[in-house]
Amino acid sequence: MSKVLDEVLSANAEYSRSFGAKTNLALPPARRFAILTCMDARLDPAKYAGLSEGDAHVIRNAGGRATDDAIRSLVISYKLLGTREFFVIHHSNCGMEFFTNDVISNLLDNSLETAELTAQGFRDVGKGPGSQEGRFINWHTISDSKQAVVDDVNRIRQHPLVPKNIPIYGYIYDVKSGKLVEVEEATRAGRVEETVRALRLDDVRSPGQEAPAATYTR
Repeated sequence: MSKVLDEVLSANAEYSRSFGAKTNLALPPARRFAILTCMDARLDPAKYAGLSEGDAHVIRNAGGRATDDAIRSLVISYKLLGTREFFVIHHSNCGMEFFTNDVISNLLDNSLETAELTAQGFRDVGKGPGSQEGRFINWHTISDSKQAVVDDVNRIRQHPLVPKNIPIYGYIYDVKSGKLVEVEEATRAGRVEETVRALRLDDVRSPGQEAPAATYTR
C-alpha cells in the first residue's frame, strides 16, 4: 500500500466514525446553488464559500472552465436537483496561464512523463515515447484571467439549455489573500434579464428530499 493511499483510507475511517446525522442528507443541495471552479489544490470551496456537506454543488476542472462537460453538470444541477444560482470562480496564479495548447501538445509529443516548470516555461525531461493525441484536445488555457471569467459566464449564459432566470456570478479567488474578487463585467453578463425577471426562481419548487424511485419498462 502506498503512503498516500494509507493516509487517505485512515482519514476516511476516522471521518466515517463521526458521520452521524450526515447519513440523512438530502440529494438536492440545501442552499440551491452551484460553483464552477478550478481543481487547484490551493482552493477549498468549502472554506472560501462557507459550505458544509449537502449545501451546494461544486464542479471542478483545470481552470474552472465552462467546458461542455461542466455545462452538462450545471444543467443536471438545476434541471434535476433544483439549483437556482451559478458561480464561476477562477483564481489568481492559475497554472492554465502558464502554457498554450501548442506547448502541452509538444510536451506530450515528446513523452508522457511529468514536465518541469522553469523560469522560461515548461520543459520536457521525459525519455518518451509520447503521443500526438494531445493535439486533438482543446486544453482551454488562459491568456487573460479576467477575460476568461467573462468568456465562461457568457458561454453558460448563452447556452440554449441554461434558463435566462438563473443568475451567474463571476469571481476570481486571490490565492494570496483568500478573497473573492468580483469580475463585474462577468456578473453583468450573467445577470437575469428584465424580460424574464418576473419568473422568480424562488417560485420554482425544488425537488423532493428523497431521490425518486427508479422505474423500469420492458
